[in-house]
Amino acid sequence: MHLQTTSPWSMRQCCCDQPSDHPCDDLKPKKKKKEIKTLNIILLKFIALLLNLHLVNRDMALIPAVTRLTSSVIRILGCNPSPMTLQGTNTYLLGSGRRRILVDTGDEDVPQYIEHLGDVLQQEKASIDTILLTHWHHDHVGGVKSIVGTKLADKDCRVFKFGRTDAQDVCPEIPAHIKLHPLAHNQEFATEGASVRVVHTPGHTTDHVVLTMSEGTLFSGDCILGEGTAVFEDLFEYMKSLDKILAIKPQRIFPGHGNVIEEPIGKIEYYISHRNQREQQILQFFVQRPSDRWQAMDVVREVYKETPENLWPAAAYNVNHHLSKLAKEGKLRMSKSEDEEFYVYQPTSAL
Repeated sequence: MHLQTTSPWSMRQCCCDQPSDHPCDDLKPKKKKKEIKTLNIILLKFIALLLNLHLVNRDMALIPAVTRLTSSVIRILGCNPSPMTLQGTNTYLLGSGRRRILVDTGDEDVPQYIEHLGDVLQQEKASIDTILLTHWHHDHVGGVKSIVGTKLADKDCRVFKFGRTDAQDVCPEIPAHIKLHPLAHNQEFATEGASVRVVHTPGHTTDHVVLTMSEGTLFSGDCILGEGTAVFEDLFEYMKSLDKILAIKPQRIFPGHGNVIEEPIGKIEYYISHRNQREQQILQFFVQRPSDRWQAMDVVREVYKETPENLWPAAAYNVNHHLSKLAKEGKLRMSKSEDEEFYVYQPTSAL
């Protein structure tokens, strides 16, 4: 069970009564086909997350604005609730001395979060020496500009992030004058009372990392959530990352969204088995129809019969990831026709 401090700021609830801007507010018509395609992918990711949360218990425990989880870890909620961020982005202040490490920074332009962070630092008589970003998404990097160069951070405060491999490694929310220092797999950071090791875990994004502490705590970013299952860009890499985290054998997980995971092994195994079960259902669809070519929505109509039809586009988004993974493994063969992708069963050799 995690500990809650009784100091005045720790029990204050997140004061933002209204959710931050809806993640689809920026989905406005664009002239360029490439931009429209990108926005459609964003929309599908959003719907896919709703699908993943479809069966989640909505009576989830309320997360206070600030919670002392251990003697060296304080969680500050990002005050940016939405369907994409659940109750908001969890950020974590590490250490027990004057110079602290901050893991993730929430969304940009959220004064409630910055106020809570400032109150914590004042109470702790501390400042931020290092910022570690788990990945490039706006709800994790957006607060950087409101922290670096202010009284909240040391003058020599440095910001670290793993590099992206799928696109230019630029975060629009971070001004150009703030330098992003590269993270490396197995890189270690230490401050008084806390030390963490970086583990590269691509799949949710190509630059995603988790952080481990020697006492068994793991900061999972968006790779594993406190509620529901995570959205991913590359299922093949994501499954390998889940295996990597399982091998670490964390004793507790502090996720990027949702409550503390006190029984992490079971949670990780569920994530893996859930995806493997779906994958087997999808592969069986092709095994039973070996002579024809199929698209994701064809699979959805058969495999996702129990899912409300209005969520089928989101299911097709997830199925496409499974199809891509199966193709990488040589179990399916992908062909294109007029910009549409089709998949055919690829029998394995019986040598």
